[in-house]
Amino acid sequence: MRVVIAGAGSVGRSIARELLAHDHEVTLIDRQPSAMRVAQVAEADWLLADACELPTLREVRAHECDVMVAATGDDKANLVVSLLAKTEFGVPRTVARVNNPKNEWMFDDAWGVDVAVSTPRIMTAMVEEAVAVGDLVRIFTFHQSKADILELTLPEGSPLAGVRVGQVAWPADTVLACIVRDARPIAPSPDDTLEGRDELLFVTGHEADEQALEELLTRGPASS
Repeated sequence: MRVVIAGAGSVGRSIARELLAHDHEVTLIDRQPSAMRVAQVAEADWLLADACELPTLREVRAHECDVMVAATGDDKANLVVSLLAKTEFGVPRTVARVNNPKNEWMFDDAWGVDVAVSTPRIMTAMVEEAVAVGDLVRIFTFHQSKADILELTLPEGSPLAGVRVGQVAWPADTVLACIVRDARPIAPSPDDTLEGRDELLFVTGHEADEQALEELLTRGPASS
């Protein structure tokens, strides 16, 4: 996968290192000479330029990239980069960093943003996930499709502990995407058995009944 990252600060460099570790091709762009810490992510391609300008995006062949990441510390710049990537270069996926939570409402498909990443929201989700076993936590919302990624840690006493995935009648518009057990991700199959303390990741449609899902996971199916 080819990824272009606008913003080579600590956030951009961290994303680049993770992607490179998974054998993706990464280009970092920043207009500040002080951000050109090439030695810290030597495997990436680097460009000193303004990612908000069309010639810059042409130079990094934005039309050939799979994902554009707008990770600067300036929300206006992240919106412009996302919009140009989507409208001028047809980039399939845009991910934009939200620095000021007050601006989060603007980070939607009208500005070419597929996924908005707000650090306060993620931190809040992680705090909730740590203290609220048995409660659904919304990790991400995909603005284009309105789908959500939800997480729940299955309580030890859940009626679903010991039940096979294929035996569970999940609510409509709800897909169990991953089971994390002992820090190991598992792609769930119908024969996998749920266990207490499993972290379950769901992808849900915009019409999914989250309350029904939470009750199913913590209280079990309603008796007929």
